Amino acid sequence: LTVGPPPTPIPNPQVVATDFLEVNREELQRWVRGEPGAFDWSPFIQHVCKIEGRGEPWQEKERRLRGRLRRILPIDVHCADPLGAPLRPPADALLSTFCLEAVSPDRAAFGRALLNVGSMLRPGGHALLLGALGESFYLAGAARLPVVPLDEDDVRGALSDAGFTIRDFRSYAMPPALRTAVDDVQGVFFVHAQKPLEG
Repeated sequence: LTVGPPPTPIPNPQVVATDFLEVNREELQRWVRGEPGAFDWSPFIQHVCKIEGRGEPWQEKERRLRGRLRRILPIDVHCADPLGAPLRPPADALLSTFCLEAVSPDRAAFGRALLNVGSMLRPGGHALLLGALGESFYLAGAARLPVVPLDEDDVRGALSDAGFTIRDFRSYAMPPALRTAVDDVQGVFFVHAQKPLEG
């Protein structure tokens, strides 16, 4: 990653979460409201606190995250305006994990989806992408869902075509011990990319 002076803290940062399915958005709302029976994210939050190593109690991080998650919006990444209207203000950063390749029927659609979600970023904004390499399907219960199988060149090319500058690109082969019958993923990629500044 690029080394430079520490970033200026954003006052009162907000998190906007999105999902195509209403049932998923409602599940997130239940977690934000702290309802009994909502999905338990605490193991993940505890792991993040351990990685960060700041000694922050995970309960405090969870409380702050709930307070910052102000909007949970429907999204369709295949629309030029994925949220139905431009995001105001545009996002400083965008995080997408195992999403765009799973909802795109082919490589061209993946590239268009990346361009569409990139439109929600401010100039100079950052995109963090985590995704699958060489995956053609995954199972959700009894349903077998298709995935567009990507390689590193596909991801790099789509980012370039969408106008992003790649700041860091890492990929990992999936060890046989971690492969399961729920998909045929061959590896994963992590990308930090940046939208160019205007002018």
